[in-house]
Amino acid sequence: MEKVHVKRGDTVCVISGKDKGKKGKVIKVFPRKKKAIVEGVNMASKHQKPRPGIDQGGIIQIELPIYTSKLMVVCGKCNKPTRIGHKVLEDGSKVRICKNCQEILDR
Repeated sequence: MEKVHVKRGDTVCVISGKDKGKKGKVIKVFPRKKKAIVEGVNMASKHQKPRPGIDQGGIIQIELPIYTSKLMVVCGKCNKPTRIGHKVLEDGSKVRICKNCQEILDR
């Protein structure tokens, strides 16, 4: 299993590409592909056929996966994009920390 620095539920900022500067919440992570789906980022138009009783057809906007190397986690305390550090607590659990303010990022 490949390792990525983002988890589902993290708020991230895009640091390169057409959506540079946009912030959003991680919806889903694909560790093997090193990609993640972020809310409101990397949008694409999809032509969808109407299905009876479920939804109407038309052109809908969907989020496509984006490489995790283009994402930086936003710290909840200092509200800035930050690099991720790791720390082992006294009880033996591993947590991710903000490199700027040393705040614990894991819930």
